[in-house]
Amino acid sequence: MSAAMSVPQHRLQESPNSRAIEIGPWTITACTNPISNAGRCDALQAAIGGIPLPEMTFGDNSLELEHRESGWRYAFTTEEALKGVKNGELQDGDGAVKVGYADAWLKSRTGPHSQIPMPMTVPTKPYDWTYTTLYPGHLGTSSTKGLDWQPADRNNSEHTIPLAELTRHDPILFYAEIPLFEDELHDNGASHLLVRIRVMPTCIFILQRFTLRVDNVLFRTYDTRVYHSFSSSPPLVVRETSGWEAPYERVKVRLPKRDDLTPLTDPMWIAKILSEMPADISQEVGAGTRWKGLSTKIEVAKLV
Repeated sequence: MSAAMSVPQHRLQESPNSRAIEIGPWTITACTNPISNAGRCDALQAAIGGIPLPEMTFGDNSLELEHRESGWRYAFTTEEALKGVKNGELQDGDGAVKVGYADAWLKSRTGPHSQIPMPMTVPTKPYDWTYTTLYPGHLGTSSTKGLDWQPADRNNSEHTIPLAELTRHDPILFYAEIPLFEDELHDNGASHLLVRIRVMPTCIFILQRFTLRVDNVLFRTYDTRVYHSFSSSPPLVVRETSGWEAPYERVKVRLPKRDDLTPLTDPMWIAKILSEMPADISQEVGAGTRWKGLSTKIEVAKLV
């Protein structure tokens, strides 16, 4: 940040389970709470259509932005994110995933020479057990203004997220990290959704990241980035959504040390590797699931 750049007036507020900043016409509130108790989980499960909840569900966590001048509110919540998980039989485009041994296990019990009977089972409600969601945030319930998201103009520099600005060593006026859910997929990998926000003297930047690892099968990342420059006039919001996917082994071979598997559990490292792959691999072929999230889309909306 240049010496001439001043820090705008702002006010911070804090309570045991929330933090907020008021800066210009914006109020931003981040709520972080413990893992939901049984009663809250029951209510949340009913609200999302009855599918089993992730092992670690933070049902009362959220991030909300309010632009007071326009009445626009935008939020990221656990409930709405889980509503984006497929509830029902997975169809083409849903990116259905089987664990590595599923086909062999089923064949051993249903093949013509099988001597092991299938176990007695109880019908269960079909859903996407990986908790993959394309949720990009949603309009706040008390918002008095909707937004007309339009495709970004590639020739307009204001319709991009400026990485140079975000990587500068500007003061961070407000930062929050809000976990929404996490699940270990019955010891077959991990699935989690996390929201981060930074407010700097010049802008607001949000990154919501869904990360999926299914051991010996695939890696998948879905990012939602939201950016607003305080200098934009009229006020402009840029939203970028990106999905990547690749087979497990294709990511594993990129490990810095072959005998150290720790990076395979790091969402930042996974996202870096996937996004560095050629787009025709990580955003077209993927891991062969035909997942509809394999793309990058940039949209803009004016707060007027």
